[in-house]
Amino acid sequence: MKQILYKAIYLTSAVFLLWYMASLLIHSKIIPSPFVVVAHTCNIFQDKILIHCFYSLKRIGIGILAALAIGWPAGICIGYFKWLDKLISPLIYFFYPTPKIAFLPIIMLLFGLGDRSKIIIITLIIIFQILLSLRDFIKNLDHRYYFPLISIGAKPIDIFIHILIPASLPRLLSSIRIALATSISVLFFAENFGTTYGLGYYIMDAMLRINYIDMYSGILILSLIGFLLFALIDFIEKKLIRW
Repeated sequence: MKQILYKAIYLTSAVFLLWYMASLLIHSKIIPSPFVVVAHTCNIFQDKILIHCFYSLKRIGIGILAALAIGWPAGICIGYFKWLDKLISPLIYFFYPTPKIAFLPIIMLLFGLGDRSKIIIITLIIIFQILLSLRDFIKNLDHRYYFPLISIGAKPIDIFIHILIPASLPRLLSSIRIALATSISVLFFAENFGTTYGLGYYIMDAMLRINYIDMYSGILILSLIGFLLFALIDFIEKKLIRW
């Protein structure tokens, strides 16, 4: 945890220094001083930004949990059962390279402009990362790990519980970490349609109102949320995967 804190301090200092130098050199309202933005963010956070944080975090959280609930067991099954891999993998190869944001208009037409469409698009982005990553990991797992359990009459469910699920945890968390940045970017885009809550809406609304201080406040909070989610995954990884 200390390492994460030290990295956060170092990176924040570097970013704020570059930001401050840019504000001095360009000297424009488009790039305000970081100190002004931080002070403004602290003043308006509870009254204006907190509600937007809640909606954005809810959408990201539900999207991640849905992707985990489907992608984790499915990725393990596809990697373990060869017949299932032959059946499902062609479909994954067809849909995975397609930018998921391209499906957003279809999803909105089917599920409306509310939270459901935004959660579904986040789930679609993360689930493919989990599926492919876990499938490849399980396929390449040394089969000698299975022999002790098989020799005493273990069933596939026993292999899943005692070998495949624990072994897949590191790869699972890495997959979520990789997909998280993309999901936040897509959420920012999706929150500009059919909603008045969410940090994506807040940032774009501030830009349209030519309120650059509010805009930067939203960007600052969205970046902080991304960092905290990454830090949370690192913390979970260290607690669950001590080996």
